[in-house]
Amino acid sequence: MRILSLVKLSAAGYLMVVGAKWTEKVHGKMSMSGAEYLASIYGTEKDKVNCSFYIKTGACRHSERCSRKHNKPQYSQTVVMQNMYVSQQNSAKSADGSHLANMSDHEIQEQFEYFFEDVFFECEEKYGEIEEMCVCDNQCDHLRGNVYIKFRKEEDAVKAAEDLNNRWYMFRPIYCDLCPVADFREACCRQFEMGQCGKGGFCNFWHVKPISHHLKNLLARSSRSRYKHRSRSRSRSRERHTEKHESSSTKHRRRSRSRSRDRDRRDRRGRY
Repeated sequence: MRILSLVKLSAAGYLMVVGAKWTEKVHGKMSMSGAEYLASIYGTEKDKVNCSFYIKTGACRHSERCSRKHNKPQYSQTVVMQNMYVSQQNSAKSADGSHLANMSDHEIQEQFEYFFEDVFFECEEKYGEIEEMCVCDNQCDHLRGNVYIKFRKEEDAVKAAEDLNNRWYMFRPIYCDLCPVADFREACCRQFEMGQCGKGGFCNFWHVKPISHHLKNLLARSSRSRYKHRSRSRSRSRERHTEKHESSSTKHRRRSRSRSRDRDRRDRRGRY
């Protein structure tokens, strides 16, 4: 009887200890507010309301039929032009690929880089400074030929999204939207970058079509020189503006100071 009572007491004590731990864990979870918990799981696989693929890549294979929400941002640095780039390899000119018989890989890459340079300079000159630009080489419909551009300022991206929807490129209308993607590295397929993606062109993450180092350097140099020139012209215009609004007394003081400096220099010439 004593042994049984000791067992009962030990079992009760064990249950009390386990119960205390469990309540601490529950209370620890409950200490986080509902808004904080939702913010911590936003855009992850645990989020059952918002589509994680749309948040990460700006596109979803289910599109409007997706069971989760696609919240389109009203303000963003990034815009997406859907299916804008038509790759010669993905185009359906001929089912057997005979339209590529006379085209080498070098010529296909040249055509792509011409497209990339054309779009980059056009958007940067008309809308604002570009931080990043990517073109998807996926074969799935929701990512094929998508062009993603991240501007330095949100207002430039909003302006570009409004204006580009009224424009055409290569006899095709442009469909442009603001995009929730903030980090391009998160949207890219890392396995593809290492050459190990088993899904091929039907992967749901970006397979970014690369550009040559020569084109990268050209774009970097041109954007640097363009915005340096703008900053210089702005500083000159500010100086002119300040000169215009200066009072006559300050101008007179400047002239008197310059005259006194000239006299000092004349006096010093004979000494040295």
